[in-house]
Amino acid sequence: MSNQMQVLAQKAMLKSIDVRNQAGFGLNSPICIYGLCDKLKVKVRFVDISMEGMYLKEEEPAIFLSALRPLPRRNFTCAHEIGHHIFGHGSTVDELIEESDKPKAFNPEEFLVDSFAGFLLMPILAVRKAFVSRGWDVASATPVQIFTIACSFGVGYKTLIDHMTYALKMIGREQAAFLLKSTPKAIRQEILGHSSKDTLIVADEHWSLPTIDAEVGSQLLLPNTAEATKDTITFQEDRPLGGLFRANHPGIVRVYCPKNKWAVFVRVSRYQFVGLSKYRHLEEVEDEEQCASFN
Repeated sequence: MSNQMQVLAQKAMLKSIDVRNQAGFGLNSPICIYGLCDKLKVKVRFVDISMEGMYLKEEEPAIFLSALRPLPRRNFTCAHEIGHHIFGHGSTVDELIEESDKPKAFNPEEFLVDSFAGFLLMPILAVRKAFVSRGWDVASATPVQIFTIACSFGVGYKTLIDHMTYALKMIGREQAAFLLKSTPKAIRQEILGHSSKDTLIVADEHWSLPTIDAEVGSQLLLPNTAEATKDTITFQEDRPLGGLFRANHPGIVRVYCPKNKWAVFVRVSRYQFVGLSKYRHLEEVEDEEQCASFN
């Protein structure tokens, strides 16, 4: 990493700590990025447009995220866009990562907010705690273990590995290369016992947030004794690592384990929901919100 990158990464890390502290979030657990945006009074809207995201610097700042992207990608892009807001950048549009065929010239602003997003979502104290609380050794972590922890932070499998390798320096490049040989598709098959294209969220008994965000069609692997209080999500089958549930329709449902204190609220949004983020879990969304433009 060049000296310029190191300086920018350090700036991003310090700012992420400052933002978390000022918003009342600790440094040893995951956060809901949309909850943070609410605290910062930045509106977040999901739109049916093929892009990563967009930040509008206006009197009432706003972030637009593509509803077509996977849930973990939306979370990271939201953290990226709020980085533009935090650092006082102008309005930006971030194109789809896959459409960038040619290597782009180094962009300090983009590197800064990408680093900020990583540190904001995955502080080193929180990542270390995620392993320690589960009794897992970082040096010998399996793909399923990394996948589980990525789920707990609301980020993608590769995103967590890259962050642990290049930003947190918790794993070496050789270990990262080994872990990246396993794809999320292969890991889902290992966990489920069969191939599946549907999103899988693994939330074990060490899940530290009070909520789990999913969308209709998502699969959730929860602790074996977990029970849902209504049919927003329904039990499918027992698997070796937990009970498999499926998200059926939008809404919020309490899930708990009768024999211990584990409990969460699962918030299910429509598949590829379009509208303001604060309405994403409502069973019925007002037409004016569904049809609202960028105004």
